[in-house]
Amino acid sequence: MSEPALPPPDPRRFNARAQSASLAMMPAVFVVLWSTGFVGAKLGLPYVEPMTMLFMRFVITSTLLLPIVLLLRAAWPKREKLKHIALVGLLIQGVYLGGVFLSIHNGLQAGVAALIVSAQPILTAALAGPLLGETVTRRQWLGLVFGIAGVAAVIVEKIGPDSTGGAWASFFAVAALIGITIGTLYQKKHCQGVDIVTGNLLQSITVTIAFGLAAFFFEANVVIWSGEMIFALLWMSIPLSIGATTLFYFMIKRGAASQVASLFYLVPPTTAVMAWLLFGEQFGLYAIIGMVLVAIGILLIRMKPGAP
Repeated sequence: MSEPALPPPDPRRFNARAQSASLAMMPAVFVVLWSTGFVGAKLGLPYVEPMTMLFMRFVITSTLLLPIVLLLRAAWPKREKLKHIALVGLLIQGVYLGGVFLSIHNGLQAGVAALIVSAQPILTAALAGPLLGETVTRRQWLGLVFGIAGVAAVIVEKIGPDSTGGAWASFFAVAALIGITIGTLYQKKHCQGVDIVTGNLLQSITVTIAFGLAAFFFEANVVIWSGEMIFALLWMSIPLSIGATTLFYFMIKRGAASQVASLFYLVPPTTAVMAWLLFGEQFGLYAIIGMVLVAIGILLIRMKPGAP
């Protein structure tokens, strides 16, 4: 007797597995892309002032996003959503990026700036409960403690007596932290239902205007066109501003704000690895210990509530 024929594979099951795998990879891809922002700043800022560079970056980003929106026939938001979209753009892409670039431009070490900004999960978790009604468990709070301890360990070897960069540099880094924290919570509360690509375009146009005005009134607008500067500009305009930002908004839309924010704990150690590979910056035992602590913190924060 011949064996019965096997049933054909169910394409729906394959598509579900592929989608599940893609979703699982998103946090890792996001962390790598987002971490390159500090590398891009280090490459580009010696050749151009921060607001001028950010203006050029978002001119390119907006120009590329417009045909993508038209090609995808993405839905445009309702008029009452426009002010919310613009405000989120000013906070997450304007205040955050402007603060980070200004802090590094004024002498703050990139690792120290990354540490300050990585405190975002603490603020997000503290505010997500009263503002969004999200539940933050004891285990997640413990994960937050592990995360901040790990971040501190990663860069403790890089903090010297002259590494603070002055009061203004520290102020800009703290402003970046506040901007992305408030922007994350505001995005979660007021921009649900907005198409991600269209929202990214409108926010890019908003900050293009903001950075353009800042560059016109406060900077000399001088650009030294070097290979490093051009590479940094193109990298931050396309993979970072389009890819990483779209992933960030997508993850906020799908998950809890506090869990998405916890990914920022992985940015400083990832940046440290990139700096070692690209610039020869060394890190030792403290960095390794810190990365382990960060991994434990991320696991605790992102663990499902019903898990043991």
